[in-house]
Amino acid sequence: MNIYFLLLNLFLQTASWVIVILIAYLLIKNLIKFYLGIKKVPVVAEDNQQSILLKLQAHERLIVFIERINPSSLFIRVHEQGMSLAYFHSVILNDIRAEYQHNIAQQLYVKPSTWKVIKNLQEDTIAMVNNAVKELPEDSMGIDLSRIILQHMATVEGNPYELTQNLITRDMQEWF
Repeated sequence: MNIYFLLLNLFLQTASWVIVILIAYLLIKNLIKFYLGIKKVPVVAEDNQQSILLKLQAHERLIVFIERINPSSLFIRVHEQGMSLAYFHSVILNDIRAEYQHNIAQQLYVKPSTWKVIKNLQEDTIAMVNNAVKELPEDSMGIDLSRIILQHMATVEGNPYELTQNLITRDMQEWF
């Protein structure tokens, strides 16, 4: 019986030391995590929220881009009194291309089909300006180019700039 008592006593002491070591390990592990700032956070939710913010900013930026290349606002912004046709033409094309280059990275955050529409709008705007220049005599003024393009825009059914902005807005609203 002495041997059983001795084994039981040894087992209880060993079990109590294992419990003490286990508790100490858990406490130390949590303290180390606390001091190192390691904590479990829902990374997926945080990444998703950041992704949505980037997408929203991209869509906002593209709305601004479309507004800036819209002839009705573009001409007001870049036209100066007495500009020749050739100079006004180059200023318009440079401005459209600069705006596009400034926003080209936004394609990472929009649907490929949406980006294609935006790219086509930019290319169509340049083509419209170039075609209008061909219709005017060389000695025309920049104001003549503005007039002919704005008259053309008035005859187009469904303003392509508004339609593209609506497309971007619909894409953005899909997340909510």
